[in-house]
Amino acid sequence: MPEHKYTNQLIHESSPYLLQHAHNPVNWQAWSTESLDNARKNNKLLLISIGYSACHWCHVMEHESFEDEGVAEMMNTNFINIKVDREERPDIDQVYMNAVQAMTGSGGWPMNIVALPDGRPVWGGLYFRKEQWLDALKQLSELYKNEPEKMQEYASHLEEGLQQLQLIDLPKEETDFSSAFTTNIIEKWKKSLDHKNGGSRGAPKFMLPVNQEFLLRAAVQLNDRDLKEHTLHSLDKISYGGVFDHIGGGFSRYSVDERWHVPHFEKMLYDNAQLVSLYSKAYNLTKKEWYKEVVYKTLQFIKEELTDTSGAFYSALDADSKDEQGNKVEGAFYTWTKKQLQQILKDDFTIFSAYYNINSFGKWEDDKYVLIRTKPDEAIASEFDLSEKELLLKKKKWTTQLKKIREKREKPGLDDKSLTSWNALMLNAYAEAYKSFKEPEFLEMALNNAGFLLEKQTKEDLRLYHNYKNGKSSINAYLEDYVFCSEAFLNLYETTFEEKWLERSEQYIKVCLEDFQDKETGLFYFTSSQDEALITRNFELTDNVTPASNSVMAKNLFKISKITGNTVYRDIAENMLKAVSSKIKTQPQAYSNWLNLLLDFTENTYEVAITGKNALVIKSEIQQEYLPNILLAGSEKASAISILKNRFQENKNLIYICHNGTCELPLTSVPATIETLKQF
Repeated sequence: MPEHKYTNQLIHESSPYLLQHAHNPVNWQAWSTESLDNARKNNKLLLISIGYSACHWCHVMEHESFEDEGVAEMMNTNFINIKVDREERPDIDQVYMNAVQAMTGSGGWPMNIVALPDGRPVWGGLYFRKEQWLDALKQLSELYKNEPEKMQEYASHLEEGLQQLQLIDLPKEETDFSSAFTTNIIEKWKKSLDHKNGGSRGAPKFMLPVNQEFLLRAAVQLNDRDLKEHTLHSLDKISYGGVFDHIGGGFSRYSVDERWHVPHFEKMLYDNAQLVSLYSKAYNLTKKEWYKEVVYKTLQFIKEELTDTSGAFYSALDADSKDEQGNKVEGAFYTWTKKQLQQILKDDFTIFSAYYNINSFGKWEDDKYVLIRTKPDEAIASEFDLSEKELLLKKKKWTTQLKKIREKREKPGLDDKSLTSWNALMLNAYAEAYKSFKEPEFLEMALNNAGFLLEKQTKEDLRLYHNYKNGKSSINAYLEDYVFCSEAFLNLYETTFEEKWLERSEQYIKVCLEDFQDKETGLFYFTSSQDEALITRNFELTDNVTPASNSVMAKNLFKISKITGNTVYRDIAENMLKAVSSKIKTQPQAYSNWLNLLLDFTENTYEVAITGKNALVIKSEIQQEYLPNILLAGSEKASAISILKNRFQENKNLIYICHNGTCELPLTSVPATIETLKQF
């Protein structure tokens, strides 16, 4: 067999996903000006393959095709091959995802695109088996060689279509934001709810914490008892299910079935961050000990597995790891056989099997079990004639035993890059958990991460980087980085009343107004005006596994306007909401964070200003309650912040409840304040 000379350049990258492909026989290059120039210079088609390190089917396609020398020869001969980490370059991912969805009607990863040398796509799809892949590449290379004009024509039509997708149809009539508008949308949404299993009907099932957070707030604020019961039922079912790691803590990305049982085992930082925030708020509403346990276990997982000594948070744990036979399979680290559990737990196995369904309900495949709960603690305690305290002690013992055994297994692969946007989500989660549980370590973790973002991810002009790995930050930040940092630092201000966090939060807003805003629509592009242009410049509008960067921006603008008194911010937020109002009506589930903002306009929202030497103590007591329609500001001394100005009086602790720029006479009693706020 002749020797091949490969020039795979990914060994020089820092992305764990790109490094996974650094030893493929494919001549991979990273996305860069040089690689694109190379395609134009040699008049070669671009083959752009996009995925991420924890992606199971990305691994499968790599093994079947990209590690195969015959496939590599076909790719190297006919294409300039570019590998993209979608988490490092979400801008590239968005552009080509839109193209693939336009061409095929579906999206996901791995995503594979063939484009003209100028980057315009002509063909795309997701996972391909080896023979399908080879056949497609052969046809595409022959078509480009023999009839390039056909590809040029198709690319032009598709480019035009992609640009049309980014056109915003601004409402021609005044949008009527009213309680009825919101109620009608919720009634439409209710038709898709899964009342048996929680969440929405169908499978696979994603937790979508942004949806659950809106539904929880709407249920409480609109006094909708059925919706409240459904949302709390969803939180129970999700956390009882196998998507929650009952031994090590933390949530997997989604469930492949309707009952949250068998997860796709990868664990993502962004999911866990949002779910910590959500369950912390749910605890404030219900005081349910199980929600507290979920938060504490998840944060322990974050601390043990996804936290760097610098204060940064890593991105993900893979779904795959080696089983006892040395084969790399999905879920090997997390699953158990009945025999293993009987040997480990001995006399406790009977109670354990009832608690976690080591039976036909909890069985997955090949005698493997994924732990899933169906009963609350009190029911199991009663069934086995135990006190709840005795059951709790048994649970701790089981967890310790199984965790010790599990630690001897090969761990799933770690994606140890840090992304600014995801770090900000986790910072926000620690702040929310601290507000709910007053755990000093939670605030310490939040502040450590804030320090990392300021020290490592911030440039001299106070703009941000998107990525961090091995002491290096290289990619200019996207809108998501700025808005999640702005949100997190605003939350830190509400948590500590340190004004530097409010100032930094507003600074990020000013950068967004300068570098990202489209003056015609008032919305914000995903990429900075300082970045090199792609084939389209996109708006991120739909809320998905994370809230859309535009919806977070609008909420930040609304909140900061209330504290600073800058009504221009509020007006921008309202105009952004109006710009997407027609989309909200047709598909409310995809705009849940926008709907959260809508409640700020249609229902009463209050600012609570606290002054005096006990301001932090008072704040902490108020934050023990679930009050989703309030914003806190405060100071232990005189402050120039608009909402606090001239409100400080020496030797007095005063609480002002404000609405639409007007504050009532100050209260001095915290219980009276909470009671008043609950009535709104």
